[in-house]
Amino acid sequence: MRRWPVLLMLFALVALVAGGVFAGEAAPLATNEAVEKRLMAISEELRCLVCQNESIAGSQADLANDLRREIRKMIGEGKTDREILDFMVARYGDFVRYRPPVKPSTWALWGGPFILLAGGLGALVFFLRRRNRMAPPPILSEEQRRHAAALLDQSDT
Repeated sequence: MRRWPVLLMLFALVALVAGGVFAGEAAPLATNEAVEKRLMAISEELRCLVCQNESIAGSQADLANDLRREIRKMIGEGKTDREILDFMVARYGDFVRYRPPVKPSTWALWGGPFILLAGGLGALVFFLRRRNRMAPPPILSEEQRRHAAALLDQSDT
């Protein structure tokens, strides 16, 4: 009955070795390396709208794949980087850029974190001042202390 572990290990070893036989090298995404470098540079500037914390260059979301294909197509059509970025902003808004331009419609993106920080600090200061103004707990009189001690002595017995 000790053959099972040995057979299982042998099967795992064969599966690992055989798996490497079927693996192949990944096909290049573009035949032109310059196009691919330009694609990656533009893709790093754009936010994945699905992931939102990743560029479309690093995202594997379907939308990111579609956007990379669209950028590759526009590069093939001879569009400049500025034209491609302008197209993406026109289509998806300034949020698609990792560094949106500072203008009235993006003030919330640029100033929002600072406003939240100032609000949090203000709330903290308000809370701490309010806590310091509170009266200390009342001090027990001698009679109340004797009564409390008597109650505690009763509970011990």
